[in-house]
Amino acid sequence: MTKNLLTLFFVFLSFQAFSQLKGRITDQNNSPLPFVNVYIENSFTGTTSNDEGYYELNLSKPDTYTIVFQFLGYKTVKKEVEITQFPYQLNATLSEEQISLNEVVINADENPADIIMKKAIASRKANLEKINAFKADFYSRGLIRIKNAPEKFFGQEMDDFLIGLDSTRSGILYLSETISEIEYLRPNKLKEKIIASKVSGDNNGFSFNTASDVDFNFYNNTVELGNQIISPIADYAFNYYKYKLEGVFYDDKGNLINKIKVIPRRENDRIFSGTIYIVDNQWTIYALELDITGIQAQIPPAEVITITQNFSYSDKDQLWVIISQGIDFSYSMFGFKGDGRYTAVYSNYNFTPELTKKSFGKEILSFANEANKKDSTYWKSIRPVPLTDEEISDYLIKDSIQTVRESKPYLDSIDAKNNHFKLRNIVFGYSHRNSFEDWSMGYSSPLSDFQFNTVQGYNSKLNFYYRKNEDEFRRYFSANATFQYGVSDERLRATASFRYKFNNISKPFLTLSGGVQTQQFNEAQPISPLVNSVSSLFFENNYLKLYDKSFAEVGYSQEISNGINLYSNLAYERRKALVNTTDQVFLNDQNDIYSSNNPRNPNAFGIPAFDTHHILKFNLNARFNFGQDYLSYPDSKVNIPNSSYPTLFVGYEKGFSASENQYNFDQVKVRLTQRFNIGNKGDFKYNVKAGTFFNADDIGFMDYYHPNGNQTHIGTSSTYLNVFNNLPYYALSTNNSYLEMHAEHDFKGLILSRVPLINKLNYNLVIGAHAFSTEHQKPYQEFSIGIDNIGFKKFRFLRVDYVRSYQNGYQGDAVIFGLKFLNIIE
Repeated sequence: MTKNLLTLFFVFLSFQAFSQLKGRITDQNNSPLPFVNVYIENSFTGTTSNDEGYYELNLSKPDTYTIVFQFLGYKTVKKEVEITQFPYQLNATLSEEQISLNEVVINADENPADIIMKKAIASRKANLEKINAFKADFYSRGLIRIKNAPEKFFGQEMDDFLIGLDSTRSGILYLSETISEIEYLRPNKLKEKIIASKVSGDNNGFSFNTASDVDFNFYNNTVELGNQIISPIADYAFNYYKYKLEGVFYDDKGNLINKIKVIPRRENDRIFSGTIYIVDNQWTIYALELDITGIQAQIPPAEVITITQNFSYSDKDQLWVIISQGIDFSYSMFGFKGDGRYTAVYSNYNFTPELTKKSFGKEILSFANEANKKDSTYWKSIRPVPLTDEEISDYLIKDSIQTVRESKPYLDSIDAKNNHFKLRNIVFGYSHRNSFEDWSMGYSSPLSDFQFNTVQGYNSKLNFYYRKNEDEFRRYFSANATFQYGVSDERLRATASFRYKFNNISKPFLTLSGGVQTQQFNEAQPISPLVNSVSSLFFENNYLKLYDKSFAEVGYSQEISNGINLYSNLAYERRKALVNTTDQVFLNDQNDIYSSNNPRNPNAFGIPAFDTHHILKFNLNARFNFGQDYLSYPDSKVNIPNSSYPTLFVGYEKGFSASENQYNFDQVKVRLTQRFNIGNKGDFKYNVKAGTFFNADDIGFMDYYHPNGNQTHIGTSSTYLNVFNNLPYYALSTNNSYLEMHAEHDFKGLILSRVPLINKLNYNLVIGAHAFSTEHQKPYQEFSIGIDNIGFKKFRFLRVDYVRSYQNGYQGDAVIFGLKFLNIIE
């Protein structure tokens, strides 16, 4: 025990002792100043101070240096020092900047802030294009705290997941650091190689901090932060902001700096508020400190997000460039609340690198060998921002107990506690886990999928599962068995599936499955069982149409090249028609009755919809994510879609060796989909499908192409790019050639934010157009207008649309209530 305490003590001392140029920065009251920029004059070698005012600046050799201390609201301090040996102590005291309006010529006809901002906006594009390319070193640190953490969440005790909390159940939830080398080429090429990565409490972990995630360039018209947020110097910024000149001051180089208060015109627009500092005559950004609320950004967990950026000027390169950035945030959701900060330091810029487009591929993030294995000595020698006492303590506590927490006795003790079977598990499900061997098994609650339909009556599913993870890079084997019993048809059906993932780079999956199940005629299953249960029992509308499918299937999928995925499966199917077995309702309308289970003939009661038959089906599909970038982790790959390009799906389906030749067929299909942002105009999305059948005159109805309809007035998805909300489910089913088109535009507050009173509600206006065409049918169209983001405070899961449909003239209209949470539940 004594030995362990001594070890921790000396490790603690080593954190404090190692440095080169170091010191503490305070104000005139001796209070620490956090996030002060500290750098060598006329260079981009620098750092920032931590929460406690301490800084460390790693210098290459003893020499004479002029050290600059720069902090918003305080006068810049320069100190010339002759360093003969390291470590060298250099403290600094900063005094508040005297910001005044004495030198401002006030024009009664125009707001002086407007004059300054108009010039900054006019220079925006030129300033954006000044930097053509660069290489730089990048350091980032991510910190997330939790405050007053609940002891339980949905019945699950949280102490096993939240480590190192104090007596108020508050502390650091996540702490990580990265050291990277980044390369940039205008307009949007950014590549990062992480040299070192450290996560508190996980010696094998890789930090989530990356340069691309915090690449907030306010010279662009919009900044991507959950949504596209309007920059205070956007071309159209005066439509969103008012400005007030709070004063001016001179920096250490004699530049006149204008301090401008940024004021939103409407509180719920996608905008910032705060302060931006503009360099007079150059009209560049000197610094900024801007806030945005979670409501404005439409990020429900966020309370307030604050972005602080500091720039420095290089006489050599004649450029103002960002040298540090801080992102502070607070959050609150589901009883969890806290705050955090992401700190970024840019240094050692090289603005004349030999970079061309050929220098950049699709890999935008990579890791050096053993980047997550760097020891404390390495981090002490290279970390530009010293750790605070709180951060040191978190590393010490979590790293010291990591070995214990990964040991078999500890994990077994935790499992024994969590695996304890309780009486309520009979009804609400049960999970058993072996954390040391990394496998789990259990079963779901039979109530979670309890439903009603007229074929099976009341029915429920019971799912048993097993999963074994092979390693930390998510190779795994899983097995599932599902049992479903229908009370009315007195039939037990069961299916089983086995799946293996071979690696996490090309992500090959092999799947074997089989059994007996009920299946909707449209395999896309557009009818929610929950919604159908309500519509049947309360309104006598049994939209769900089912048949009995016995099957055995093998499937394989893999990414064969970056952005190109193949999916294939071969299945044997036996299809058998089913009929209604119950007419139970809660509210019986004497003028209404259930329809039959035949989707083509609602009055064919008790008559099978088709003859029982067997068939083999083969599917081969490809997905092309054009322009896809990716992040390379050791033995893992994370794909990043590129919204500048569409995604293309191409597929071939063949039915063969059927028990009756008429059921054999071929189908070729294609789909093109894309979502992209139009600056302050919102998001546009489209989905286009086309296909054609061959030798398919008398195929089974379940093999037709069925455009997804909706007759319930309930929407269950966040967008309607794959559904016609006023179309009967099987009205346009086809075994001929077809073309289907969907488009939606979400104005993201562009329209409604300008409507008095309504702009207080933070709603989004959404419009849509939908069309379907096939042989022997008149073209069908739908047009919709709706309001999204409806709800209360953080909980905004509702959407309401008005839909009008046309087919050879006006067909009808409907109001659709979008319950987006149903998609999560099901």
